[in-house]
Amino acid sequence: MNSATDDLLELFDYASERLRDRMQGLTDAEWAWRPSALDPKISIRWRLDHLASCLSEPRNWSWLGLVPPAPGAASAAGSAAAALSALADSSAAFRSVVADPAVDLTVALGAAAGPYAAATRRSFVLHIADELVHHAAEAALLRDLYAARVVGDR
Repeated sequence: MNSATDDLLELFDYASERLRDRMQGLTDAEWAWRPSALDPKISIRWRLDHLASCLSEPRNWSWLGLVPPAPGAASAAGSAAAALSALADSSAAFRSVVADPAVDLTVALGAAAGPYAAATRRSFVLHIADELVHHAAEAALLRDLYAARVVGDR
């Protein structure tokens, strides 16, 4: 029988692999394209940067009862390849946090989580998985819209 941790890792791995496969061959033009000049968040670029940031936040370690790594230099990726590389690195980091045998998912997040103190660590991991799933779906849709725009311009 799978543990809760195994189930969460399976979900996370599936969503990560689906995003990685969906973004394979991503060009800088697709990555930077915005269907609206009004909001820079409506782009693959923003979504990949947001996911990389979300998956590598120091709170992931502290809220799950581990010591956060030393802070690195946070910067937005400068190309599609860099964004995908940053996403792969942050996904691996988050996965290692969840897989750490010292993480007890049944424990409450505690005071460090502020208004979420009473929520379990499992609920926090599910929140991060939800971020991954929904932003990955948005990135995939934006990629489809970009492809349709290019075809429509011909």
